[in-house]
Amino acid sequence: MPISERISTRVAQLGSGVFARNDQRKEAYHRRLTSRPDLPPLLDLSLGSTDLQPPPVSLAAIGAALDAPASASYCLHGATLPFREAVAAWARRRFSVAVDPEREVLLLVGSQEGTAHLPLAVLNPGDAALLLDPCYPSHRGGLQLASAETVLLPLDPERGWRPDFNHLHASQWDALRLMVLGFPHNPTATTGEQAWLDAAMARAIDHDIVLAHDNPYVDLALDGEAPALLRHPEWRRCGIEFFSFSKGWCLGGYRIAFAIGAEWLITALRQLKGIVDFNQSLALQAGAIAALEQAPQWPEQLRAVYRERRDRMAAALRSEGWVVPHASMALYHWLPVPPAAREQGLDSERFCAALLEATGVCLTPGNGFGPGGEGWQRLALVHPSEELEAGAARMGTWLRQL
Repeated sequence: MPISERISTRVAQLGSGVFARNDQRKEAYHRRLTSRPDLPPLLDLSLGSTDLQPPPVSLAAIGAALDAPASASYCLHGATLPFREAVAAWARRRFSVAVDPEREVLLLVGSQEGTAHLPLAVLNPGDAALLLDPCYPSHRGGLQLASAETVLLPLDPERGWRPDFNHLHASQWDALRLMVLGFPHNPTATTGEQAWLDAAMARAIDHDIVLAHDNPYVDLALDGEAPALLRHPEWRRCGIEFFSFSKGWCLGGYRIAFAIGAEWLITALRQLKGIVDFNQSLALQAGAIAALEQAPQWPEQLRAVYRERRDRMAAALRSEGWVVPHASMALYHWLPVPPAAREQGLDSERFCAALLEATGVCLTPGNGFGPGGEGWQRLALVHPSEELEAGAARMGTWLRQL
């Protein structure tokens, strides 16, 4: 085999990834636009990368700290203490829980980094881990990189996407070493319930399983209160929860997040991070601290915007003949492939590819979120309502032609 083809089995198993495939299609559409000015402009609704802006106090804090020499230096764990103390204070205000910033908090370069690296820290090759199906792609990717065995827990739309923990028999639970959940749930736009996490924690305790909860949308529930692992009284036994500034404070491109969890899990993840990377610049940490301390109301303002976008886009899509399930959290609609497209033999990937080519509107095919996502697509509410409604009209015209 030529050396250029000698990639690891782990990387080969990862494949290209749904966002990478979409990116290639978007680039191809951009190239068409250069020679076809008559085509509609690209409307990218494929990523949860919001058009809304971060709090001004965060940007001001970042700007003020940029000139400090320390902001340009490598940042080791010890220098993140002010950030970790701000996180601990936020956890006390948000969940009425006392958190030790020294032993139970860890800065992350985005929560995706944490969920992808955790399996390497707690699993051995061949260990079994539970994922929701569908789930966010990095959850599966982290298990593949750790050479773990993946056990899928299907989520049923007829049950409101509620996980059925009785789906697994006792011996399967005994074999598990890690369980990865995430509510509010991406991609189904379901807020979920605290009782679901409590039931998962009961299973984790009974069967000695690490419970990881990915919670970047904790402040963006549009209906009901978002569940949180930190609300369970025994989270310190085997739990770790991941939070992000990307969604609630619109700092996605700045790549800053954190984990709160059992001391032994934070220690393990910190040890792995010490080999893989350093921490974000002190200037970015200053912006995150300002968000927590000076702009705690920012997510509430965002919810009002996303609620309007959700409602107006749902109405626009339904007027064009789409079936639009109710989205109880911000940022997304999770849409079944329309019957007209299914009759043409289009699965989720081919449907989204054809939609982009014909209309310039880019959605994310549901198969990128696991087998349970086939037959669906995710639409991100990351443009003003007027642009979203115009996109709905474009898609509706094409669907009628099908």
